[in-house]
Amino acid sequence: MEAGGRRVSQIMRSEFISVRLEERLDFADRVLRLGHFRHLPVVEGGKLVGVLSNRDVLAAALTRVLNFGPAQRGAFLHSVEVSEVMTSEVITADPETTLREAALRMIEHKVGCLPVVEGDGKLVGIVTETDLLRAAYLTEPAE
Repeated sequence: MEAGGRRVSQIMRSEFISVRLEERLDFADRVLRLGHFRHLPVVEGGKLVGVLSNRDVLAAALTRVLNFGPAQRGAFLHSVEVSEVMTSEVITADPETTLREAALRMIEHKVGCLPVVEGDGKLVGIVTETDLLRAAYLTEPAE
């Protein structure tokens, strides 16, 4: 089967790290850095409510702390909740979305990941640009 015809459910990461709305930005920043992640789904009650990207954290820090040192930056990030800087209008996929459609959504909306949700909004996985590249070029197709 051609890579583009495969389903998101075949390549999504079903084990992922997420954060809650009330988490502090310094905590989320550490998770992003330590895990070498670029995106964190934000969930409440198992349902997707937003996405926090490393760009969101950087933008929040730069807008208010250009002249701060590391300690001051940390204190500032601790004062901000994830809910204040996350993207709440999230472009998503469902498990049956084709990889082609997922790639088109990511390109059209200029996003680096698609949270995968079921009909009730329950977050069941995440697909990133890297996952799509791996599926297209590094995974041998099943015969």
